[in-house]
Amino acid sequence: MAPGHVLATVGTTKFDLFISTLCCQKVLQVLQARGYTSLTMQIGHGMIVPPSGLIYGVQVEYFRFKDSLAEDMQRADLIISHAGAGSCLEALGARKPLLVVINEDLMNNHQMELAQQLHEDGYVQYTTCTHLEHALQHMDIQTLKPFPTVDPHKFTDFLDSIFGFENRK
Repeated sequence: MAPGHVLATVGTTKFDLFISTLCCQKVLQVLQARGYTSLTMQIGHGMIVPPSGLIYGVQVEYFRFKDSLAEDMQRADLIISHAGAGSCLEALGARKPLLVVINEDLMNNHQMELAQQLHEDGYVQYTTCTHLEHALQHMDIQTLKPFPTVDPHKFTDFLDSIFGFENRK
């Protein structure tokens, strides 16, 4: 199956450099050359309002917020996300290839730490806005491992064992 749709998200923050970088000619042309025909951007509280329509061969659209990104993530063939923990975990939970873009302007760059660890574990590729074009050109999403599924019962079972309820099942 050829790739087709990219979802980019900034979560609940603003990350204008990321949005403007995604909209630049070189990045859109790389996406188009790799077979991506559409890009949806979730722009949050950002000041940059991206263009929409067919741009350099890619159909571009955007929105600020939705109650849930689950449907958008399921529709995506690639997710490009800021390195917020919630956004990364939601994308990984959707079992989609993930390219994480670090916001280098944040203090105590916790995003770098998270992205590096997820990359070392084989779940994501990561980059900065400065290197986004290069990362898109050279990424190999086939090398990414699927993120382990979470068993929500493990936590409740653990709590039950602490409080002595394990025999009540």
